[in-house]
Amino acid sequence: MDQFTINLIFVGGSFALYIAIAIWARAGSTSEFYAAGRGVHPVLNGMATGADWMSAASFISMAGLIAFVGYDNSTYLMGWTGGYVLLALMLAPYLRKFGKFTVPEFIGDRFYSQSARMVAVVCLIVASVTYVIGQMTGVGVAFGRFLEVSNTTGLLIGACVVFAYAVFGGMKGVTYTQVAQYCVLILAYTIPAIFISLQLTGNPVPPLGLFGTDLGSGEPLLVKLDQIVTDLGFAQYTTHHTDTLNMVLFTMSLMIGTAGLPHVIMRFFTVPTVADARWSAGWALVFIALLYLTAPAVGAMARFNITNQFWPDGISGEAVSIETIASDPGYAWMGTWQKTGLLGWEDKNGDGRIQYYNEANPDMAARAAESGWTGNELTNFNNDILVLANPEIANLPGWVIGLVAAGGLAAALSTAAGLLLAISSAVSHDLLKGQLTPNMSEAAELMSARVAMAVAIVIATYLGMNPPGFAAQTVALAFGIAAASIFPTLMMGIFSKRVNNTGAVTGMLVGLLFTVIYIFLHKGWFFIPGTASFPDTVDGSLLGIQSTAIGTVGALLNFASAFVVSRMTAEPPQEIQDLVESVRIPRGAGTATDH
Repeated sequence: MDQFTINLIFVGGSFALYIAIAIWARAGSTSEFYAAGRGVHPVLNGMATGADWMSAASFISMAGLIAFVGYDNSTYLMGWTGGYVLLALMLAPYLRKFGKFTVPEFIGDRFYSQSARMVAVVCLIVASVTYVIGQMTGVGVAFGRFLEVSNTTGLLIGACVVFAYAVFGGMKGVTYTQVAQYCVLILAYTIPAIFISLQLTGNPVPPLGLFGTDLGSGEPLLVKLDQIVTDLGFAQYTTHHTDTLNMVLFTMSLMIGTAGLPHVIMRFFTVPTVADARWSAGWALVFIALLYLTAPAVGAMARFNITNQFWPDGISGEAVSIETIASDPGYAWMGTWQKTGLLGWEDKNGDGRIQYYNEANPDMAARAAESGWTGNELTNFNNDILVLANPEIANLPGWVIGLVAAGGLAAALSTAAGLLLAISSAVSHDLLKGQLTPNMSEAAELMSARVAMAVAIVIATYLGMNPPGFAAQTVALAFGIAAASIFPTLMMGIFSKRVNNTGAVTGMLVGLLFTVIYIFLHKGWFFIPGTASFPDTVDGSLLGIQSTAIGTVGALLNFASAFVVSRMTAEPPQEIQDLVESVRIPRGAGTATDH
């Protein structure tokens, strides 16, 4: 049986399961559509949250970024995991106690203002749409490879699948689908990692294998990897090279952005009690840790294998020949990925070999001249393909490759569904029912939610064709927007009785506008290529801060402006201050109500 057929069996079988679950758990009421009827068990909700959380950025893109940068990109691990702890301890139980369906609804009631609710809707939609662009980028990469079509065709196929099960199922369907998706994606991530760890180090536990000994050379794996990459002119893998200020700001932006992301927060509205919200957060952290402890090993071992494939006789020997790439089954993955447009090479000096090295390093110039090299001939290696290509690079069995195909798609589609649900509930529940048409029937509200979701899919698919970066980088921008706009308002709403509606609205607008404009100045207006005013580098950026790290500054401006404006205006009414006091008492949980 060929690999394409195996992929179709795994992907088709998993999709049939997801769609069957979505139909079985089809939402029949707004409570089921928005909050799964508040009847989800904490362990199942923890699994669903894990799938919601481990997006294309975590599954497909993060290990690729770690592989090609090394230690400096461990910020993704620290920020996303630390942020989840922050969310579990400081936000989730209190928001569940408040008993609302959506984040804007909480903000509107806490700050006794429809204006605050509408601004929160805008913040939520901007952050969520940016996040969905990253997910659709991952969907395109995965479908493109495993259906052996172009990246764009893969993206369009993926959009149709997301539409099918997210639009009809609502939160109830999405929750139980995500439980299945978590099981698929965690198996798909860990099984290849175990195989590769055994191949390279003899240790079946990838995080331990990372610090083990390379069976080929007898040296510690990371020491050997450092030696290989520095011999090719790249930066040392295990040391810090980037600007420390940007590293700290970026990590903080990911942390507080995590705690402000509406699609994750919404998961805690689906459990029966406040205690269950805490337990489901704890279970989610366990399920997330399984992948996040494995990711550094996946990245390092993949970089090791890729470099060895291009230099099979070692750095001092000859590079791999074009004839070997074309004829050796061990290199078949290169031809397959080349079809997607995400991998490319060119024999610039006509010697019949592909030299892979860092041509930008001046220290490599002498060796290149001596050897007759005319530049790095691996002209395109998209970081997002690494995890999906990893089992092929390591020559693992076909069923493992098929499993990774299903896992990558599960990761991207599960988060896309959660985000689209957050967008649709913001439009139908907060904007239409909450403001424009308060007398809308339940059937009309469900229909408007599904239409909003469909429109969001179309926009995200279009922007996903020309994303502002790799999947994880695009997602990091969404975290920055959530960090600057939503997180400070939630924190002040729960822990400060003094912040009023005027302060909250001012803070959200200042944080959102500052962050979005700063991102557009560096990534292009509305992410349109060629419209950026500044290069997105430490040296070239406007304030010396890269766009992915600016969310922390936006959050500080949000906090500051909200507190200053609140001090200059009237205190919140006494009943609101009493409400804040009651939300912080960890007993009981209200039922969602409409006002």
